[in-house]
Amino acid sequence: MKTFISEGPAKRRNGVDTTGPTHTPTELGDAQTSLRALAGFVLAHPRLFVLTGAGISTASGIPDYRDANGERKGRAPILLQEFLRSPTARRRYWARSALGWKVLAQAEPNAAHHALARLEALGRVERLVTQNVDGLHRRTGQAGTIELHGNIGRAVCVSCSRVHARAALQQRLEADNPILQTLSANAAPDGDADLESIDFDTIRVPVCDHCQGMLKPDVVFFGEGVPRERVDAAQAALARADAVLVVGSSLMVYSGYRFCVQAVRAGKPIAALNLGRTRADPLLALKVTLPCDQALLSLLDALPSANLREPT
Repeated sequence: MKTFISEGPAKRRNGVDTTGPTHTPTELGDAQTSLRALAGFVLAHPRLFVLTGAGISTASGIPDYRDANGERKGRAPILLQEFLRSPTARRRYWARSALGWKVLAQAEPNAAHHALARLEALGRVERLVTQNVDGLHRRTGQAGTIELHGNIGRAVCVSCSRVHARAALQQRLEADNPILQTLSANAAPDGDADLESIDFDTIRVPVCDHCQGMLKPDVVFFGEGVPRERVDAAQAALARADAVLVVGSSLMVYSGYRFCVQAVRAGKPIAALNLGRTRADPLLALKVTLPCDQALLSLLDALPSANLREPT
Protein backbone atom coordinates (compact mmCIF):
# COMPACT_ATOMS: atom_id res chain seq x y z
CA MET A 1 0.00 0.00 0.00
CA LYS A 2 1.20 3.51 -0.65
CA THR A 3 0.95 6.82 1.03
CA PHE A 4 2.60 9.99 -0.16
CA ILE A 5 4.88 11.72 2.30
CA SER A 6 5.56 15.42 1.83
CA GLU A 7 9.21 16.39 1.60
CA GLY A 8 11.53 18.57 -0.44
CA PRO A 9 11.24 22.03 -2.01
CA ALA A 10 8.33 23.55 -3.84
CA LYS A 11 7.93 23.05 -7.58
CA ARG A 12 5.39 23.45 -10.34
CA ARG A 13 3.81 20.58 -12.28
CA ASN A 14 1.46 21.14 -15.21
CA GLY A 15 1.33 24.80 -14.24
CA VAL A 16 0.27 24.02 -10.66
CA ASP A 17 2.25 25.19 -7.64
CA THR A 18 2.37 22.18 -5.32
CA THR A 19 2.60 24.62 -2.40
CA GLY A 20 5.84 23.63 -0.81
CA PRO A 21 6.41 19.87 -0.87
CA THR A 22 6.97 17.46 -3.63
CA HIS A 23 5.23 14.13 -3.11
CA THR A 24 7.46 11.07 -2.89
CA PRO A 25 5.83 7.62 -2.68
CA THR A 26 6.74 5.61 0.39
CA GLU A 27 5.71 1.97 0.81
CA LEU A 28 3.65 1.28 3.91
CA GLY A 29 3.89 -1.98 5.74
CA ASP A 30 0.28 -3.18 5.53
CA ALA A 31 -3.33 -2.26 4.90
CA GLN A 32 -3.86 -1.29 8.52
CA THR A 33 -1.16 1.34 8.26
CA SER A 34 -2.90 2.83 5.23
CA LEU A 35 -6.23 2.84 7.04
CA ARG A 36 -4.73 4.55 10.08
CA ALA A 37 -3.28 7.20 7.79
CA LEU A 38 -6.70 7.69 6.19
CA ALA A 39 -8.38 8.02 9.58
CA GLY A 40 -5.76 10.53 10.62
CA PHE A 41 -6.37 12.56 7.46
CA VAL A 42 -10.11 12.69 8.11
CA LEU A 43 -9.65 13.61 11.78
CA ALA A 44 -7.30 16.42 10.80
CA HIS A 45 -9.72 17.86 8.23
CA PRO A 46 -13.28 18.15 9.61
CA ARG A 47 -14.89 19.40 6.38
CA LEU A 48 -14.20 17.21 3.40
CA PHE A 49 -14.92 17.89 -0.25
CA VAL A 50 -15.61 14.34 -1.44
CA LEU A 51 -15.24 13.51 -5.13
CA THR A 52 -16.31 10.06 -6.31
CA GLY A 53 -15.89 8.15 -9.56
CA ALA A 54 -16.73 4.84 -11.19
CA GLY A 55 -14.61 2.83 -8.76
CA ILE A 56 -17.09 3.35 -5.95
CA SER A 57 -19.87 1.64 -7.92
CA THR A 58 -18.05 -1.47 -9.14
CA ALA A 59 -19.10 -3.32 -5.97
CA SER A 60 -22.69 -2.61 -7.05
CA GLY A 61 -22.06 -4.52 -10.28
CA ILE A 62 -21.54 -1.49 -12.53
CA PRO A 63 -18.44 -1.70 -14.78
CA ASP A 64 -15.84 1.03 -14.66
CA TYR A 65 -14.07 2.82 -17.50
CA ARG A 66 -10.38 2.30 -16.82
CA ASP A 67 -7.78 -0.25 -15.79
CA ALA A 68 -5.23 0.07 -13.00
CA ASN A 69 -3.00 2.20 -15.25
CA GLY A 70 -5.79 4.65 -16.01
CA GLU A 71 -6.18 3.40 -19.59
CA ARG A 72 -9.68 3.18 -21.07
CA LYS A 73 -11.23 -0.27 -21.31
CA GLY A 74 -13.45 -1.13 -24.29
CA ARG A 75 -14.63 1.21 -27.01
CA ALA A 76 -14.76 4.97 -26.67
CA PRO A 77 -18.13 6.39 -25.54
CA ILE A 78 -20.41 8.18 -27.97
CA LEU A 79 -19.68 11.85 -28.65
CA LEU A 80 -22.35 14.51 -28.29
CA GLN A 81 -22.17 15.67 -31.91
CA GLU A 82 -22.31 12.08 -33.14
CA PHE A 83 -25.49 11.49 -31.14
CA LEU A 84 -27.14 14.72 -32.33
CA ARG A 85 -26.22 14.42 -36.00
CA SER A 86 -26.47 10.71 -36.78
CA PRO A 87 -29.77 8.76 -36.68
CA THR A 88 -27.76 5.54 -36.89
CA ALA A 89 -25.67 6.57 -33.88
CA ARG A 90 -28.84 7.28 -31.91
CA ARG A 91 -30.31 3.90 -32.82
CA ARG A 92 -27.09 2.20 -31.76
CA TYR A 93 -27.06 4.13 -28.50
CA TRP A 94 -30.65 3.28 -27.56
CA ALA A 95 -30.31 -0.39 -28.57
CA ARG A 96 -27.21 -0.78 -26.43
CA SER A 97 -28.80 1.21 -23.63
CA ALA A 98 -31.86 -1.05 -23.66
CA LEU A 99 -29.58 -3.92 -22.63
CA GLY A 100 -27.18 -2.01 -20.39
CA TRP A 101 -29.93 -0.17 -18.50
CA LYS A 102 -31.01 -3.41 -16.86
CA VAL A 103 -27.72 -3.56 -14.93
CA LEU A 104 -28.14 -0.02 -13.62
CA ALA A 105 -31.80 -0.51 -12.81
CA GLN A 106 -30.97 -3.50 -10.61
CA ALA A 107 -27.91 -1.95 -8.94
CA GLU A 108 -28.10 -1.01 -5.28
CA PRO A 109 -25.86 1.32 -3.27
CA ASN A 110 -23.01 -0.68 -1.78
CA ALA A 111 -21.19 -0.39 1.52
CA ALA A 112 -18.98 2.44 0.22
CA HIS A 113 -21.99 4.59 -0.71
CA HIS A 114 -23.56 3.97 2.68
CA ALA A 115 -20.29 4.71 4.47
CA LEU A 116 -20.04 8.12 2.78
CA ALA A 117 -23.66 8.82 3.68
CA ARG A 118 -22.81 8.02 7.29
CA LEU A 119 -19.73 10.24 7.14
CA GLU A 120 -21.95 13.05 5.86
CA ALA A 121 -24.49 12.44 8.65
CA LEU A 122 -21.65 12.82 11.13
CA GLY A 123 -20.97 16.29 9.74
CA ARG A 124 -17.68 15.38 8.08
CA VAL A 125 -18.65 16.10 4.46
CA GLU A 126 -18.92 19.68 3.22
CA ARG A 127 -20.31 18.47 -0.13
CA LEU A 128 -20.22 15.28 -2.13
CA VAL A 129 -19.56 15.64 -5.86
CA THR A 130 -19.83 12.58 -8.07
CA GLN A 131 -18.73 11.98 -11.64
CA ASN A 132 -21.08 8.98 -11.75
CA VAL A 133 -24.49 9.07 -13.42
CA ASP A 134 -25.93 6.01 -11.67
CA GLY A 135 -27.81 7.94 -8.97
CA LEU A 136 -26.63 5.61 -6.20
CA HIS A 137 -25.46 8.39 -3.86
CA ARG A 138 -28.88 10.02 -3.88
CA ARG A 139 -30.47 6.68 -3.10
CA THR A 140 -28.56 6.59 0.19
CA GLY A 141 -30.27 9.85 1.17
CA GLN A 142 -27.50 12.24 0.09
CA ALA A 143 -29.90 14.59 -1.64
CA GLY A 144 -27.34 17.39 -1.79
CA THR A 145 -24.98 15.40 -4.00
CA ILE A 146 -23.78 17.32 -7.04
CA GLU A 147 -24.12 14.93 -9.99
CA LEU A 148 -21.47 16.55 -12.11
CA HIS A 149 -22.26 14.53 -15.25
CA GLY A 150 -26.01 14.21 -14.74
CA ASN A 151 -28.22 11.21 -14.02
CA ILE A 152 -28.85 8.32 -16.41
CA GLY A 153 -32.23 7.76 -14.78
CA ARG A 154 -33.65 10.63 -16.82
CA ALA A 155 -33.84 11.65 -20.47
CA VAL A 156 -34.53 15.16 -21.69
CA CYS A 157 -36.13 16.39 -24.89
CA VAL A 158 -33.66 18.38 -26.97
CA SER A 159 -36.54 20.48 -28.37
CA CYS A 160 -38.87 21.25 -25.45
CA SER A 161 -36.69 20.25 -22.46
CA ARG A 162 -39.37 17.98 -21.00
CA VAL A 163 -37.86 15.36 -18.69
CA HIS A 164 -38.74 11.67 -19.10
CA ALA A 165 -38.10 8.83 -16.67
CA ARG A 166 -35.62 6.36 -18.11
CA ALA A 167 -37.54 3.41 -16.67
CA ALA A 168 -40.62 4.38 -18.69
CA LEU A 169 -38.52 4.69 -21.84
CA GLN A 170 -37.25 1.16 -21.27
CA GLN A 171 -40.79 -0.15 -21.52
CA ARG A 172 -41.29 1.71 -24.79
CA LEU A 173 -37.98 0.50 -26.21
CA GLU A 174 -38.80 -3.12 -25.49
CA ALA A 175 -42.38 -2.84 -26.77
CA ASP A 176 -41.29 -1.15 -30.02
CA ASN A 177 -38.28 -3.44 -30.54
CA PRO A 178 -39.13 -7.02 -29.50
CA ILE A 179 -35.73 -8.21 -30.74
CA LEU A 180 -34.08 -6.38 -27.86
CA GLN A 181 -35.74 -8.73 -25.39
CA THR A 182 -34.07 -11.72 -27.06
CA LEU A 183 -30.52 -10.36 -27.00
CA SER A 184 -27.79 -10.40 -24.39
CA ALA A 185 -24.51 -8.50 -24.18
CA ASN A 186 -21.83 -7.73 -21.67
CA ALA A 187 -22.58 -4.64 -19.62
CA ALA A 188 -20.45 -1.54 -20.20
CA PRO A 189 -20.13 1.59 -18.03
CA ASP A 190 -23.06 3.96 -17.48
CA GLY A 191 -25.84 1.78 -18.82
CA ASP A 192 -24.12 0.90 -22.08
CA ALA A 193 -23.61 -2.65 -23.45
CA ASP A 194 -21.22 -4.32 -25.87
CA LEU A 195 -23.75 -4.91 -28.63
CA GLU A 196 -22.65 -4.79 -32.28
CA SER A 197 -24.18 -7.76 -34.06
CA ILE A 198 -27.60 -6.43 -35.12
CA ASP A 199 -28.91 -4.13 -37.82
CA PHE A 200 -29.27 -0.91 -35.85
CA ASP A 201 -31.23 0.72 -38.66
CA THR A 202 -34.23 -1.43 -37.70
CA ILE A 203 -34.34 0.01 -34.16
CA ARG A 204 -37.12 2.43 -33.27
CA VAL A 205 -35.91 5.04 -30.79
CA PRO A 206 -38.13 6.75 -28.23
CA VAL A 207 -39.21 10.35 -28.86
CA CYS A 208 -40.72 13.01 -26.64
CA ASP A 209 -44.37 12.22 -25.95
CA HIS A 210 -45.13 15.95 -25.82
CA CYS A 211 -43.55 17.32 -29.01
CA GLN A 212 -42.10 14.22 -30.73
CA GLY A 213 -38.63 15.74 -30.35
CA MET A 214 -35.31 13.96 -29.96
CA LEU A 215 -34.62 12.47 -26.53
CA LYS A 216 -31.13 12.53 -25.05
CA PRO A 217 -30.11 10.89 -21.79
CA ASP A 218 -29.73 13.55 -19.12
CA VAL A 219 -25.98 13.04 -18.87
CA VAL A 220 -22.93 14.93 -20.06
CA PHE A 221 -21.58 13.21 -23.17
CA PHE A 222 -17.96 13.42 -24.24
CA GLY A 223 -17.64 16.66 -26.18
CA GLU A 224 -20.25 18.33 -24.00
CA GLY A 225 -19.51 20.80 -21.21
CA VAL A 226 -20.56 20.31 -17.61
CA PRO A 227 -23.34 22.83 -16.83
CA ARG A 228 -21.85 25.96 -15.31
CA GLU A 229 -24.13 25.95 -12.27
CA ARG A 230 -22.85 22.51 -11.21
CA VAL A 231 -19.23 23.58 -11.55
CA ASP A 232 -19.91 26.80 -9.61
CA ALA A 233 -21.68 24.92 -6.81
CA ALA A 234 -18.81 22.44 -6.55
CA GLN A 235 -16.19 25.19 -6.53
CA ALA A 236 -18.06 27.03 -3.78
CA ALA A 237 -18.11 23.83 -1.70
CA LEU A 238 -14.40 23.29 -2.31
CA ALA A 239 -13.70 26.82 -1.08
CA ARG A 240 -15.49 26.01 2.20
CA ALA A 241 -13.80 22.62 2.66
CA ASP A 242 -10.61 21.85 4.56
CA ALA A 243 -9.41 19.07 2.28
CA VAL A 244 -10.36 16.82 -0.64
CA LEU A 245 -11.10 13.09 -0.46
CA VAL A 246 -11.18 11.33 -3.84
CA VAL A 247 -12.94 7.96 -3.84
CA GLY A 248 -12.76 5.53 -6.75
CA SER A 249 -11.62 7.87 -9.52
CA SER A 250 -8.58 7.89 -11.80
CA LEU A 251 -9.29 11.60 -12.41
CA MET A 252 -8.29 11.17 -16.05
CA VAL A 253 -11.22 13.33 -17.14
CA TYR A 254 -10.59 17.02 -16.56
CA SER A 255 -14.08 17.75 -15.20
CA GLY A 256 -13.08 15.98 -11.98
CA TYR A 257 -9.34 16.58 -12.03
CA ARG A 258 -9.88 20.34 -12.09
CA PHE A 259 -10.96 20.27 -8.42
CA CYS A 260 -7.65 18.70 -7.43
CA VAL A 261 -5.78 21.41 -9.31
CA GLN A 262 -7.86 24.08 -7.57
CA ALA A 263 -7.36 22.44 -4.17
CA VAL A 264 -3.58 22.48 -4.54
CA ARG A 265 -3.64 26.12 -5.60
CA ALA A 266 -5.68 26.90 -2.47
CA GLY A 267 -3.31 24.95 -0.23
CA LYS A 268 -5.85 22.22 0.58
CA PRO A 269 -4.49 18.67 0.89
CA ILE A 270 -5.87 15.78 -1.15
CA ALA A 271 -6.28 12.13 -0.17
CA ALA A 272 -7.22 9.54 -2.76
CA LEU A 273 -8.75 6.11 -2.24
CA ASN A 274 -8.27 4.28 -5.54
CA LEU A 275 -6.94 0.92 -6.68
CA GLY A 276 -5.05 2.26 -9.70
CA ARG A 277 -3.04 5.20 -10.91
CA THR A 278 -4.67 8.62 -10.86
CA ARG A 279 -3.90 11.71 -12.88
CA ALA A 280 -3.44 13.58 -9.61
CA ASP A 281 -0.88 11.21 -8.05
CA PRO A 282 1.86 13.89 -7.97
CA LEU A 283 -0.50 16.24 -6.12
CA LEU A 284 -1.64 13.87 -3.37
CA ALA A 285 -0.86 14.11 0.32
CA LEU A 286 -2.14 10.57 0.86
CA LYS A 287 -3.05 7.63 -1.35
CA VAL A 288 -4.71 4.42 -0.18
CA THR A 289 -4.83 1.54 -2.66
CA LEU A 290 -7.63 -0.53 -1.18
CA PRO A 291 -11.17 -1.32 -2.36
CA CYS A 292 -13.49 1.59 -1.61
CA ASP A 293 -15.98 -0.38 0.47
CA GLN A 294 -13.33 -2.06 2.60
CA ALA A 295 -11.46 1.18 3.28
CA LEU A 296 -14.49 3.34 4.04
CA LEU A 297 -16.06 0.79 6.38
CA SER A 298 -12.75 0.50 8.21
CA LEU A 299 -12.58 4.28 8.35
CA LEU A 300 -15.95 4.44 10.09
CA ASP A 301 -14.85 1.77 12.54
CA ALA A 302 -11.77 3.85 13.32
CA LEU A 303 -13.81 7.03 13.71
CA PRO A 304 -16.81 6.26 15.91
CA SER A 305 -19.07 9.26 16.39
CA ALA A 306 -18.00 9.57 20.00
CA ASN A 307 -14.40 10.13 18.95
CA LEU A 308 -15.02 12.54 16.10
CA ARG A 309 -14.11 16.15 16.62
CA GLU A 310 -17.03 18.45 16.13
CA PRO A 311 -16.66 20.39 12.86
CA THR A 312 -15.72 24.01 13.52
